[in-house]
Amino acid sequence: MKPISNRMRQLTFKIQIETTPEKLWNCLWEAENYKKWTNVFCAGSHYKTDSFSEGSKIHLLTPDGLGMYSIIEKLEPNKTLVFRHLGELKNFEEQPAEKNEASWKDARESYEILPNQSGVELTVKVDCIEQYCDYMNATFPKALEVLLQLSSE
Repeated sequence: MKPISNRMRQLTFKIQIETTPEKLWNCLWEAENYKKWTNVFCAGSHYKTDSFSEGSKIHLLTPDGLGMYSIIEKLEPNKTLVFRHLGELKNFEEQPAEKNEASWKDARESYEILPNQSGVELTVKVDCIEQYCDYMNATFPKALEVLLQLSSE
């Protein structure tokens, strides 16, 4: 865990997958596939956006309206996606960040697909509030295993 502030750590997760960058990109970001691999974090997870494109706002949601709202900061199809989190959602509504409270504001979550001789390597970097690091360290590898299965279908 790389410290990025006194309240956050950067977590890194990697997996090697025998697939193409295009197939893995589809497994990550096609809406129905996204629901499958993020199900390990919360059953029914999904996203909503007017446009899945760089600079667009996106809501990363649970079925009961909790989650994060973010900007798609960088998007290079089949290569890179970076979210910059702006804040939390409650009841499907964007919540202002509270002062002196642990906040996800400006945390980044990045996905990088690098082709190699055996397929691709996916590297995920997540800026994480300290209190959620154990959960992310336990859960993100399970999500990557689901991606591995999806990419072989």
